[in-house]
Amino acid sequence: MNHLLTVVIAGLLSLTALLALVRLYRGPALVDRVVAADMLLATMIGAVGAEAAINRHATTLPVLVVLALLGFVGAVSLVRFAAPEKR
Repeated sequence: MNHLLTVVIAGLLSLTALLALVRLYRGPALVDRVVAADMLLATMIGAVGAEAAINRHATTLPVLVVLALLGFVGAVSLVRFAAPEKR
């Protein structure tokens, strides 16, 4: 059961990462690329979380917190600088 679960999760996460990379490459707008980068980061967080759950250890939880904070700060910064200012 554990091996089957690992294979299914790896396949789904790989598909998600591939689709995010396609959207990151094709664009066309900056917002599309930002959303794709966020999706790629969320996929990475899911992969690290799945690895921690399957192997039953909590040593990677600080890595998950740092990745989540990085994603939040990165997305907010890009949107703030990409959005036109209204005066």
